[in-house]
Amino acid sequence: MIIQPGIAKANMGVSREDVTFEDHPLNPNPDSRWNTYFRDNEVLLQIDKDVRRLCPDISFFQRATEYPCLLILDPQNEFETLRKRVEQTTLKSQTVARNRSGVTNMSSPQKNPAPSMNEYVVLPNGCEAHWEVVERILFIYAKLNPGIAYVQGMNEIVGPLYYTFATDPSSEWREHAEADTFFCFTNLMAEIRDNFIKSLDDSQCGITYKMEKVYSTLKDKDVELYLKLQEQNIKPQFFAFRWLTLLLSQEFVLPDVIRIWDSLFADSNRFDFLLLVCCAMLILIREQLLEGDFTVNMRLLQDYPITDVCQVLQKAKELQDSQ
Repeated sequence: MIIQPGIAKANMGVSREDVTFEDHPLNPNPDSRWNTYFRDNEVLLQIDKDVRRLCPDISFFQRATEYPCLLILDPQNEFETLRKRVEQTTLKSQTVARNRSGVTNMSSPQKNPAPSMNEYVVLPNGCEAHWEVVERILFIYAKLNPGIAYVQGMNEIVGPLYYTFATDPSSEWREHAEADTFFCFTNLMAEIRDNFIKSLDDSQCGITYKMEKVYSTLKDKDVELYLKLQEQNIKPQFFAFRWLTLLLSQEFVLPDVIRIWDSLFADSNRFDFLLLVCCAMLILIREQLLEGDFTVNMRLLQDYPITDVCQVLQKAKELQDSQ
């Protein structure tokens, strides 16, 4: 799925397929492998841009993996890595200026700005950075799931999963981090993919319904705070869109995200607990929100001030027990 048409491995040697008249780079046929290759490049460029800036506050994703994909990296095979494919293509990626809710800021202000592509240390031939492994996972997921393909933000979902497997104390587990992550990411996306499908936004399984559920839960638990946010016209899509779609992965540092996910994945009602965590986050800063104006409160919600996730989870559990 990631090897350029026209290049194939045969009999453990190197051979280049003949480029026939039926299929060539200028072939307009939509079924052409080359046509698919160029379409895939648009998706790949967006994935590449996103995975290079994964968790910029830690260096893990920029470091070389112990277990690169040897088949692709073997110089005898003449296979093109995704990184080289990105560097060689001249197509321009679609710039994602706004997300579906019209909010332009998908990355948390709390995180360090990502360095530009040129600032990264180029790894020597035969090495593969952890972000390149994540890129391959997302690209193959997009190829296997054309109905959803790749949507910006999926990189923030796959990142903590891969980090967990790739830093396992057991080398036997670390060796299979890529496959394990792909399996878990695919299963997780099967449960939360509706958040990423725009046509489902306003359905009962879509993100709009879930954002409104956060506010309706808040209204039940703290009507004064709910009315304050309503009065200031602070809509849930201004902050809860990111909280819910990315499972809070942008609001806290990575070790805390992993702790929160332990609780989310243990939820027998599949992410109902996430709505309570979001509600708890609002209630824990209620005094600041009640005192603040629109600008102050938006800053609080888009750069959440509390760093103690145990406090957040404890409050969410209290809300759950009081239902």
